[in-house]
Order: sequence, then structure tokens, then C-alpha cells
Amino acid sequence: MDPRFAMKVGFDGDRPVIAAAEIAPLLELDVPAFQGLMRSGGIRSTVERGEGQDAGRFRLTFQSPRWRVRLTCNGDGEVLTLTRLRLTSPPAAP
Repeated sequence: MDPRFAMKVGFDGDRPVIAAAEIAPLLELDVPAFQGLMRSGGIRSTVERGEGQDAGRFRLTFQSPRWRVRLTCNGDGEVLTLTRLRLTSPPAAP
């Protein structure tokens, strides 16, 4: 099994919660940089809840200037799919 699917989303009430240490590497960031960008709005996050045949599922998206990471989860927080898309090229080396 792919180790990235071993992650699981927890809940604070009905709000999904995942550790920064799980998402930061997928955005090519360390945890302090990830947390700083989350606080400053440099990383956007959204939660979408499934309807119809997707009822009971939810999707978490984290988007930095360079990456978008999307987790599709079942109602228990088990990650069913993970997609990672580079949005821009990495900065050129000096």
C-alpha cells in the first residue's frame, strides 16, 4: 500500500482536521513554513462535502502558490485518493 494513503483525517466536531506534518511535505514545505503560510493566507484550504452518490464523503484541498493537494475521504476520515498537482515551475537556481 502507498504510504501516503496511511494518513487519516480526524475530526473536531464535524470539521475535518489533519496534522500539518502530513500535508506540509506534499507541498514541499517544512511544518513551520506550512503553518506560517496557513496563518498568512498563503495556503488556501477548502472542504467540500459529497452529495447524492458521494454523500458521506468529503474532499480537502490545500493550495500553495506551487502545489495543489487534494484528499478525497470517506466519512470515517480514511483517505481514498490523494492527488498532487504542480501549479508552477520551481524557482530557478541562482
